[in-house]
Amino acid sequence: MIARQPVAWRPLVLLALAVVAAHALLLSWSTSFEAPRPPGMKALVTRVVNFIPEVQPPAPVQRQVDPDRPVAPRVRPPPRASRPRPAPAPMVTPVPLPEPVAAVAAASAEPAVAAASAPPPLIDSPPPAAPTTAPAAAIALAIPGSVRLKYAVNGVVKGQRWSLNGQLLWRHDGSRYEARLEYSAPLLPSRAQQSTGSITPEGLAPQRFSDKSRTEQATHFVRDKGTLVFSNNAPELPLPPGAQDRLSVFLQLASMLAAAPAKFPPGTEITMQTVGTRDAQAWVFTVEGEESLDLPGGRVATRKLVRQPRGEYDIRVELWLGTGMDYVPVRIRLTQSNGDYVDQQWTSTDRS
Repeated sequence: MIARQPVAWRPLVLLALAVVAAHALLLSWSTSFEAPRPPGMKALVTRVVNFIPEVQPPAPVQRQVDPDRPVAPRVRPPPRASRPRPAPAPMVTPVPLPEPVAAVAAASAEPAVAAASAPPPLIDSPPPAAPTTAPAAAIALAIPGSVRLKYAVNGVVKGQRWSLNGQLLWRHDGSRYEARLEYSAPLLPSRAQQSTGSITPEGLAPQRFSDKSRTEQATHFVRDKGTLVFSNNAPELPLPPGAQDRLSVFLQLASMLAAAPAKFPPGTEITMQTVGTRDAQAWVFTVEGEESLDLPGGRVATRKLVRQPRGEYDIRVELWLGTGMDYVPVRIRLTQSNGDYVDQQWTSTDRS
């Protein structure tokens, strides 16, 4: 029988078991005690992030081509017709509207820089009203010299015939004028029309017209205000540019035709704003051909102008201007709508 010897490693096993027991005791003690957390320190929070692997696209599938099968040609569809684009709308540049005269005069007195920086006028601004008395363009004139013309006057009024003597006194000094037409007869009241005013590059510019029989009625051409004022309390009217009265209109026409007779062939119409003692009308004269008249003063070559009536009560005016007598009126015939008329014919001339 063999006696067994004591194993040398047993003490080591026992020491290891003692160490393990001590460690287990220490761990159980540390889990029951939690050291206080320093102020300001937060607990560490962890999150679990699930990782999503990148999905790779599937590999393209290779089509198996049968070498014995004929391949049909690919037919491409015709290209789609492109729809035409509408042309861009043209740009519209606002056109300044014109400005009133007063505004233009004020703008001309300012520096050019200020005018350039001014905003353009609005496109929907209403157009400014035209001035009442716009200056007329200068015309060729040959005003007759001062003269006294005498006439034999005949007429019919309400079926009664009568005869009168008449004379036209025309005087001027190149800047001012006076015209006076007077009818008279023994035992009958006289009648006189008178026109006074100035001579301008546009012709005669009346300032006062009067018509007197038993009483006098007058019309004032107030040019600084652009109005016509009537003495019979008729409403005031705007003063038309180039307006004449019922006496000066004959001498204005004489001055125009004497200056340039070739500019007024037969058929030419001349419009004159003609003012009476209560109204203003546009008289349209039509130039007719030349006529030779046998008048009480002799045979006279003339140019005839006629104003046809346009209204029910308008007067028909026939005017003959002596071409060899500075185109002064040698005959004037006025016919009313009811047939009454006045016909004055030249008898003599006095230039003294």
